[in-house]
Amino acid sequence: MIRKQLLAAILTVALVTSMAVAGSAAVAGSSAVAPTADDANSSSISGSVTVTVTSAADGDTVDVEYENGTTETVRLLGVDTPEVHVENSPSEFEGVPDTQAGEDCLRDAGEDASQYTKDALVGETVTLKFDSESDRRGDYGRLLGYIYTDGENFNHDLVETGHARVYDSTFSQSDSFYSAETTAQNDLRGLWECRTVDDGDGGDGGDGTASIEWVYAEASYLNDERVQIKNTGDGELDLSGYTLVDEAGHTYTFPSGFTLDSGASVWVHSGSGSDDYDDLYADFGHEIWNDDGDTAYLYDENGDEVDRRSYY
Repeated sequence: MIRKQLLAAILTVALVTSMAVAGSAAVAGSSAVAPTADDANSSSISGSVTVTVTSAADGDTVDVEYENGTTETVRLLGVDTPEVHVENSPSEFEGVPDTQAGEDCLRDAGEDASQYTKDALVGETVTLKFDSESDRRGDYGRLLGYIYTDGENFNHDLVETGHARVYDSTFSQSDSFYSAETTAQNDLRGLWECRTVDDGDGGDGGDGTASIEWVYAEASYLNDERVQIKNTGDGELDLSGYTLVDEAGHTYTFPSGFTLDSGASVWVHSGSGSDDYDDLYADFGHEIWNDDGDTAYLYDENGDEVDRRSYY
């Protein structure tokens, strides 16, 4: 009887030891598995993880893949690049005029930032780091984090090169980001060059300032297709030698001696007719302004861009 009890006790100890060893092996094995999407919200990640960037939607949003094949969308923390898919609000970018010229300039800057991010990150294996002072996820459930490539913080690089502004939010590196932004603004790097576009305030010394106010493309007849040019400055504007150009390169040159008083405007029609102070005729012979979207450019007599207006 004693022998049977002793045997039973030995078997019990062996079973418990076996279960403990198996549990330890399972824990050890799990540490070698790449993090999953759910792991990104847990304490199992100590602040960083290796991922591969698979695509970039724009300058500040990328898709990444973990080592186990799980994918996530990451919104780069602390930065905001100009939009490429929706309209921009110049008021969000300090010093950029809240005009059509400001919007158009920001769209171009957004496309530059998007390409910059694609060239630098897509296809690269990088380190995704999280910030203990920031939320782990933001709008639409996207991860919020820093991308490090070759040991450098790419988010900070976007600000430093003028491809992004600092996004007003809580994150530990904000002081460094704001310092880089100030330098980029002072040097007019990247999007901050949009601070220099015509803001329609009349220019220096009371001179006239030309502005493309409207492009009427959906015309029912040739001369109904027209573009409005306005003098938004304080003084008289001499348009002699100015040119109006579409994306396809169709060009109209303003006649010598044609002027606009402050606040006055003129329509440039695509058809033919007799010029006067209110209407000019380009005599293109056919419609040139695309109904589904185009850009009108206005250049001065020296070939420098004065204004542009895009429509979609």
